[in-house]
Amino acid sequence: MQASDSLAACDASHALAGNLQRGRCLQQYGLLRQGRRRAARSAAKRQAAAAVATEGPLVMPEKKQVVLPQYCESVYQSIRRPTRTIHIGQVQVGSEHPVRVQTMTTTDTRDVAGTVEQVKRCVDAGAEIVRITVQGKKEAAACMAIREGLFRDRCDVPLVADIHFQPTVALMVADAFEKIRINPGNFADGRKTFEVINYDDPAQFRAEQEQIRELFTPLVDKCKALGRAMRIGTNHGSLSARILSYYGDTPRGMVESAFEFAEICRAADYHNFLFSMKASNPLVMVQAYRLLAEEQYARGWDYPLHLGVTEAGEGEDGRMKSAIGIGSLLMDGLGDTIRVSLTEDPEKEIQPCRQLVELGARAMEGGWGVEPFGEAGRDIHTFARRVGRLPEQREGDAVDYRPLLHRDGSVLSALTLEDLAAPEATYRALGAKLIVGMPFKDQATSDSLLLPRVPPSADHGARRALARLQEVGVHVIAPTEALAADPLPGAVAQVALRGAARAGAGGPPLPQGAERFAVVVDGTESEEELASLQDSAAVMVLLDIAPGVSRVHASRRVFELLGRHSVDLPVIHRRAFPAGTSRDEIVLTSGTEIGALLVDGLGDGVAIACPSEDLEFLRLMAFGLLQGSRMRNTKTEYVSCPSCGRTLFDLQEVTEQIRRRTGHLPGVSIAVMGCIVNGPGEMADADFGYVGGAPGKIDLYVGKEVVRRGIPMDGACDQLIELIKEHDRWQDKETEEEPAAGEREPQLA
Repeated sequence: MQASDSLAACDASHALAGNLQRGRCLQQYGLLRQGRRRAARSAAKRQAAAAVATEGPLVMPEKKQVVLPQYCESVYQSIRRPTRTIHIGQVQVGSEHPVRVQTMTTTDTRDVAGTVEQVKRCVDAGAEIVRITVQGKKEAAACMAIREGLFRDRCDVPLVADIHFQPTVALMVADAFEKIRINPGNFADGRKTFEVINYDDPAQFRAEQEQIRELFTPLVDKCKALGRAMRIGTNHGSLSARILSYYGDTPRGMVESAFEFAEICRAADYHNFLFSMKASNPLVMVQAYRLLAEEQYARGWDYPLHLGVTEAGEGEDGRMKSAIGIGSLLMDGLGDTIRVSLTEDPEKEIQPCRQLVELGARAMEGGWGVEPFGEAGRDIHTFARRVGRLPEQREGDAVDYRPLLHRDGSVLSALTLEDLAAPEATYRALGAKLIVGMPFKDQATSDSLLLPRVPPSADHGARRALARLQEVGVHVIAPTEALAADPLPGAVAQVALRGAARAGAGGPPLPQGAERFAVVVDGTESEEELASLQDSAAVMVLLDIAPGVSRVHASRRVFELLGRHSVDLPVIHRRAFPAGTSRDEIVLTSGTEIGALLVDGLGDGVAIACPSEDLEFLRLMAFGLLQGSRMRNTKTEYVSCPSCGRTLFDLQEVTEQIRRRTGHLPGVSIAVMGCIVNGPGEMADADFGYVGGAPGKIDLYVGKEVVRRGIPMDGACDQLIELIKEHDRWQDKETEEEPAAGEREPQLA
């Protein structure tokens, strides 16, 4: 019997849920894995011959045997996961081609002229694929006119029909569009009920799978006959009741839901399809894609992946969530087409898409990586955060060092002497509350400050500003050399690991006035040097990766070695950008490079600096990175759906109205959805939902349950606030006290 026949037999016999047994069967046929390893080693050798742009060093497999992980080609180097080529019209998607960029229209699909014009704007912006929502037969009828209108205008961009609930509509639109996107959660199982089904007999589950086969096979046959592509796109928030009941609301359920449909495609010898695993929570999304890739490796499949975070949001928040989810997967070589989902005009999604693609391409083409270091402690299936030991107070301390870091994740801000020349503006930029000109910590105040230069003791204004921040627990970290030259009472001394290691566990001698020290690690240290931190008296590690070293891979190595030697110091990711770096680049690069580590629970905080950028922007972006990584909630989170042509209200306007009223509620998440199609199914992580139910009417949700229906829009925001109050999630907005007219700022004695 051939290995491929045996693998097929394993898949057939364990199609329901026998993943462990399937794994044992596959172990008997290691042929496929060995072939993968050989292919990966050959690819790595080819890449090693290429020039390294800005990052390195390269993995050199000819020197060391690399044990490949299950979900990607290498955790030590960015290597593209090999996937087959599929055809979406004239666009080819797969690992032999560039990662493709796509977006989705927001027009009413029945508005043929408006949709055609929006598609053309997206293409002009650089979209290679455009998706259009097709809710019913009227929209399906309009699709042929849209396709013909674009052809008349010499625009042959591939179009994708977004199908929910309607198998018959999918069959209709396959005549017009090059690709069909189906959602396994509602293609055959209908609208969301979230009922619990008890499957005492697995035969009942299999019988329902047969019903899916009957509904889905006609579409598969038609796509195969017409040369159409398909996306089997699972959404975390819209798993069917049967999948939820059998697998739970889990990444495993997302994968199994998609594989049910993929098996039907394969049985019909139809392979022109790809997968997606989308969620509004980047951690869930990353886990689902990794599990999907791991299962494909186990089965010997090589179908491409479309990457996207569901309804990421707007502005920096939307870009950050997308970078955390999409960017971290691109660093591992996963992904063949992407979309950044923003609550903005669809053409504005293209530029951040391009930037993420370029970042991933640089990593893979440049062979970013490090030498293999062995990896035993990272669990890709569940999120378990590595928690560092927080600073403690010692007897005799002149100041309280406990606020130096925050238990849920810290933000450190880089401060310049110029910033200290305008104290009150700097207090505000750091997120402090002001009461008669004095700063006080708030929920999103920077936890500590990094000062490359210390203001001279003769600069009384700057020293006074620092003293006031220190008094409320905002500590100062500065280089040892600067503190030795001009001591700053209560400061934390910053030293390089190699110097601290030579001084022993007690640490190096500290400058006058400094009672604590932080250690800088650049990722090139030996295991012995990192092991020296085991009993260190340091309060934190500042992980500042050296230029020319791959940040993601070198950081993984540092965390692995720290864990191996039981070092429990908190680790802060420090990333500096050169002057002139654009905001989008700062957000997307930080989300990709640091987010790739935070999604694995690796890191206790961030410090992001750019000399030409606004201090407040950098602070808020850093807090957004922590919140997007599900660490520290400092603001209300909004999930919205920009991409449905049947949105029943102006989404941006209504979201902004709700934001003005509720934007001061940290830890509360609110979904704003334009219609029921993308309503409860897309708000899996939201606490409250504001959903268009009918023209001029709003339905309000708590979690996935509708609690108030048909509310007139004029009063819906008020009722949403009432609902938040009923569930004890409301707090009144604090107002900042201002000094009375003519009142002078108090002076130090």
